[in-house]
Amino acid sequence: MKWNLLLLPLALALVACDPAPSQQPETGSHSNRVFETQIQAMEKARAVEGQLRDAAEAQHEQIDQAGQP
Repeated sequence: MKWNLLLLPLALALVACDPAPSQQPETGSHSNRVFETQIQAMEKARAVEGQLRDAAEAQHEQIDQAGQP
């Protein structure tokens, strides 16, 4: 009975230290599609930001020209 109590924890420790690699979830095209839509949204936002900056700069130039005598 003593041997059984000593062998059981030893066997569990050996099984826990199994050198076999664990199965990693496969990263497929589904996760790439999710990120692709986010990347496209960011690119579109940057384009709109550029247009807004250009419009604001043009507006500032018009205000400056109108204020000069």
